[in-house]
Amino acid sequence: MEAPIDSAAHVSINAVSSCAKPNERVYLLGLDFGSTTSSALVASATLSRSRANGRMEFCDTAIEFRSEPVFTPFIGQTIDIVKVTALIHYWLQQSGLGDVSALNIGSETSHLNTNSVFSGGSIITGLAAQADNAAALSKVIHLIVGDSVIATADDPCLESWLAFMGSCSALSRYHIDVPILNLDIGGGTTNAALGINGDVLETGCYFIGARHFQFAVGSYRLLAVSDYGAVILKDLKIKATIGDTLNTNECEIIICFYIKTLEAIVLGNTEFFNSTLAQAHTQVAIQSHDYPKPIITFSGGVGELLYQHAAGGALASRTFFGDFGIDLARAIAHSPILSANLNTEQPENKGRATVYGLTLHSTEISGHTIFLPKPDCLPLRDLPIMAKLSPQSPNDQWQSAFTLAAKRELGACIQIIGVDALNHDKLLDETRALAQKIKAYWLVNQLTNTQPLLILIEANIGKTLGNYISDWGQSMQNMIVIDEVPLRNAHFVNIGRLHQQMVPVSFFGMH
Repeated sequence: MEAPIDSAAHVSINAVSSCAKPNERVYLLGLDFGSTTSSALVASATLSRSRANGRMEFCDTAIEFRSEPVFTPFIGQTIDIVKVTALIHYWLQQSGLGDVSALNIGSETSHLNTNSVFSGGSIITGLAAQADNAAALSKVIHLIVGDSVIATADDPCLESWLAFMGSCSALSRYHIDVPILNLDIGGGTTNAALGINGDVLETGCYFIGARHFQFAVGSYRLLAVSDYGAVILKDLKIKATIGDTLNTNECEIIICFYIKTLEAIVLGNTEFFNSTLAQAHTQVAIQSHDYPKPIITFSGGVGELLYQHAAGGALASRTFFGDFGIDLARAIAHSPILSANLNTEQPENKGRATVYGLTLHSTEISGHTIFLPKPDCLPLRDLPIMAKLSPQSPNDQWQSAFTLAAKRELGACIQIIGVDALNHDKLLDETRALAQKIKAYWLVNQLTNTQPLLILIEANIGKTLGNYISDWGQSMQNMIVIDEVPLRNAHFVNIGRLHQQMVPVSFFGMH
């Protein structure tokens, strides 16, 4: 079954922070709405500086509330937003984050004490993300839980990254320099992520999951078929419609396609995906062929069933959940390729890897030497990352990034790379030169004083860089420089409220 509650209780070992107040804890919130089930997680942590890399991190992490998974409520092919809204209110009430006295199940108004949540996220995945009203649900979540939590739908690479971090990041750090490929298999998708030493290097997503075919419990009588399931029926020449019962051979043909697809992902067999059927089931292809023989781990609902089966636990009867989940778990266990590490390497979290990753790993913490002349401008949501630039990047790339930033009145972000923070003799000169370059492009492109421009940089030079850009506070531009944040390949970034001279930084739209 799923991992014990305290399995993620210590994300890292940190030194005592010089800025965090003793015993002061912040709260982290995760909400996961998937093809089959939805769940919530609330954790608390203190903020400290890591001995390993010197960055601010969460430490002494404790799970404060973990909901029981519930079936994601649908009305036909759309999400039942009224029921989901009631569900979120209920979770907030049960976790202690919501105002019980103000609770109104029919309301989309926030009853969350927004100051109590430092960061977190909500993600809508799989078939739920493909629903017509998934974007509307994201807006409702923002209304209920506020700006401290990102809310995103249909972000497959982010989900793959989160599932890896939530399930096997510790296992990956234990196996030094050994690639680990995690397959997070749920109701609608298989989210693949390959990582080494706890860092995700490649991600992908495939429409392989348990609920593309839904059955009357205890039988294979079809109640619903997803668009991807319909493609399988047509391509494999299975003549079945709603109300028909699939025979044993037809079920085996479908499961066989799923297993061959998963094996091709593991083996890096790109030729397999040349077929029309395989291409139709590929949302984002993972580039795993450069990493031969990785350790294979599983997470998600099917992953949890798989490890239960491998441990000798009894599985419920086929279609007990009204889908192919149990059949898929059994078939994976019988595949020599997929089951190679099943009994030797197990991730710390299985069935709820995404919500663990969302709660505990979706947020980075800035250093506390950030440049923030206008703290009231926070939080900032959905800032597009225009470019990743180094001081040596061509001038046309710098110009293009600032041209795009100038066109977005609500703000934009530019990531800066390639600053050698370890070379202290040259760092100040590099910082001055970088500041002059940013200032020049700011002026040429005529960004207004109301347009936020966020500069993200890994080096611990945020306040110094910002002061040089702004002539030590004399200019009025709305420039923000956040340092000591590891950069990610993403399209968007959110910045939360200021807390103890630090801010939470969350990326989404990963690629």
